[in-house]
Amino acid sequence: MMQVTTTDLYEVTMALSYLREGMRAPATFSLFVRDLPPGRGFLVAAGLEPALDHLSRFRIGRADVREFAEVLGWPVETLEPLHGLSFDGQVRAVPEGRLVFPGEPLVEVTAPLPQAQLVETYLLSLLCHQTTVASKAARCVLAAGGKPLVDFSLRRSHGPAAGMQAARLGALVGFAGTSNVAAAVRYGIPGSGTMAHSYVQAFPSEEEAFRAFARSHPGPVTFVVDTYDTGRGVETAARVLGELERGPGCAVRLDSGDLGELARRARATLDAAGLRDVGIIASGGLDEYAIDGLVRDGAPIDVFAVGTRVGVAADSPYLDAAYKLVEYDGTPVMKLSPGKATAPGPKQVFRGPGLRDVVGLANEEPPAGTEPLLRTVMRGGLRTEPPDTLDAARARFEADLALLPEPARRIENPEAPVPGMSTRLGVLSTIVRHRIEARSGS
Repeated sequence: MMQVTTTDLYEVTMALSYLREGMRAPATFSLFVRDLPPGRGFLVAAGLEPALDHLSRFRIGRADVREFAEVLGWPVETLEPLHGLSFDGQVRAVPEGRLVFPGEPLVEVTAPLPQAQLVETYLLSLLCHQTTVASKAARCVLAAGGKPLVDFSLRRSHGPAAGMQAARLGALVGFAGTSNVAAAVRYGIPGSGTMAHSYVQAFPSEEEAFRAFARSHPGPVTFVVDTYDTGRGVETAARVLGELERGPGCAVRLDSGDLGELARRARATLDAAGLRDVGIIASGGLDEYAIDGLVRDGAPIDVFAVGTRVGVAADSPYLDAAYKLVEYDGTPVMKLSPGKATAPGPKQVFRGPGLRDVVGLANEEPPAGTEPLLRTVMRGGLRTEPPDTLDAARARFEADLALLPEPARRIENPEAPVPGMSTRLGVLSTIVRHRIEARSGS
């Protein structure tokens, strides 16, 4: 459940100070990623829909003021200026599913300064986590080369909420299903599940477990075959499936060992039993690196079930993202810290053929042959259009992915495209830098 108190304390103290100083003029903050995580050639913009939900409901009530006062140890009256504050600003953003690169704003928020400041933490938390997981899942889609993927991440995610997000993000980038029942219902994602090893262990033998499972499943069934001896498990599954004559859709699941070699043996056993339409599902610590290796080796695996490593983006679990003030009261501002300098002014990303991007100013005319990526999704604190759909986000993702250059698509040692900077943005950066340095005596 969304709470306005889910924020860093300094957001509250800064906003209170702004209010007391009468600093309520419009401010623009830009949320962007400085550098891609290691092993990434692109990011998938994600998390915008829940972010807009948060902003549209944002309002500081009496109970929130009391909680702020309690944490600070101040009298409640001291924080009274915050009471009733809600978000009534504008949001420009890259729609979910689009591919983005370093230095490109995912979101720009323009609102009275206290409002724009207070929403920073929640926006960063939502957008960073979901963009990270969506990007990891997208690389699995690339590695699978068209074979279906299923989300199995709920049990190993960083909490149930993160598991819900992972299921939705998998669907956004093209996963075929999820084991997460709540996510399947909420987002309209096909549900997918097999059986656990504990189910097999609960019966006197694998064969009795398989037959019992089949009796309670009128349609296709999937048997996990590596509880004891994988080879014998496949033979038993083949015998039971052959007698059941359930038809297409049945499968065996391999969850441990040398998945490539075991899949070859399982395929041979199933084919010899006349079960060419019985599929092979692989799971067990899979991510894009393991999937890429299995696909390259020609392993006869039909479906990849991915969980832990994708749900937590195990190899690169965070983004070096920032939410920085770029304009206040009509004046462009920038940060000059070494390694963390920012460019001034509200911005736009102009995308040309082949995902060649240029970061420019928001009020620039788009260069010929380009399209602006950021669009206005909220004005006056209200959405400008109905909530986006997973189907629409998936279509954007697939269109961008088809244009992604080969170096950025690589699973090993990818190279991300480097966006350019427009002449006008470059000139403004120089002007603002000189102004700051002149004032500071640098």
